[in-house]
Amino acid sequence: MNADDAAEGKTEGDAPAGWTLWNDEPEGRRILVYRPDVFKESDFPSECLPTIFVSNGSRGTRPGSTPRDPTWDVTLYLEPQVDAEAETYDSREAAVDAAAELARKFDGGEVDYRSLYQVPREEYFERLDELTGRDTQRYADGSTSDDDE
Repeated sequence: MNADDAAEGKTEGDAPAGWTLWNDEPEGRRILVYRPDVFKESDFPSECLPTIFVSNGSRGTRPGSTPRDPTWDVTLYLEPQVDAEAETYDSREAAVDAAAELARKFDGGEVDYRSLYQVPREEYFERLDELTGRDTQRYADGSTSDDDE
């Protein structure tokens, strides 16, 4: 969280639009999930719930154990075995900020999740594109082709 966030009344517990703060351990792991309200239906199976983890130490470290690594990782999971490469940060605060930015980009259709899959799931991708607004042309100023209508 930065000074601008504090001035806007945001707290570290706030989640970006479309995301829910699932878990936030003080000085520990933070988990954001995308639209859990829709990822429980056949169109969006619960195992495909997009999840962003902020964690420190090894990703294999068990909860409650003492982390050995002072860096923090931000990882987007699309399914249990489908994830983006973890980005590493020097502090939890920087990782939390990066996770929020990644969440905003995902909700805005700016994350290329198709490239993370080895086996394409075209029908699912089309529905996810609609949910995230990715099927809309985006211009540099942030407006979309839908704004032209």
